[in-house]
Amino acid sequence: MEIKKQIARYKAEGLKIFASSSFQTQSVPLLHLLSIADKNIPIYFLNTGFHFAESLSFKEELTKLLGLNVVDIKSEIPKIQQRNENGRMLFTSDPDYCCYINKVLPLEPVLKEYDVWISGVRSDQSANRKKMKREAKAQFGTLRYHPMLEWTNKMVYDYIREHKLPKHPLDEKGYFSIGCQPCTKKMEMEDEDGRNARWYGMNKTECGIHTELVKS
Repeated sequence: MEIKKQIARYKAEGLKIFASSSFQTQSVPLLHLLSIADKNIPIYFLNTGFHFAESLSFKEELTKLLGLNVVDIKSEIPKIQQRNENGRMLFTSDPDYCCYINKVLPLEPVLKEYDVWISGVRSDQSANRKKMKREAKAQFGTLRYHPMLEWTNKMVYDYIREHKLPKHPLDEKGYFSIGCQPCTKKMEMEDEDGRNARWYGMNKTECGIHTELVKS
């Protein structure tokens, strides 16, 4: 198992490792592989306060099923202050800034604490991710490791079936890329890019942790 060997190499070098996950169906194979490789690796979940209730319950289900070491982190800025000058919530007026304060900023201290960041990004998910490599430099001297980069959507679902693992409860309802509830919609089957279901109509497909926290 490549991921297990790679983790062993990082640990042999004395590197501190963490992973991040959004706990959707697409996350399941990596979470299962991590549970086999090393259950002690902390898996950080960005609890924005805007997640579907189904996502939070699925996170708890997977945590118990796989024995994961999950750590919730969130923004220090209260929701009451996450509004523009007209009182509108930021996710409706400035989604980039909303993602920045709810995802990018909370993750920065974690990067400063660890040496290796395991992420489940795949090259077939977006144009930005097609450019990624198996290993890449992140901010604050952290190394990003992308073990799922060459996986396809079919491989994800085949793996879930083979290992009899659960899927996100909204998966059957047409939600194939799930983030915060206000910025996620059902995806049309003909959509080529799964990220089209996120921030629909906003010319945005990334929250920032895989762009702003990547060192170019």
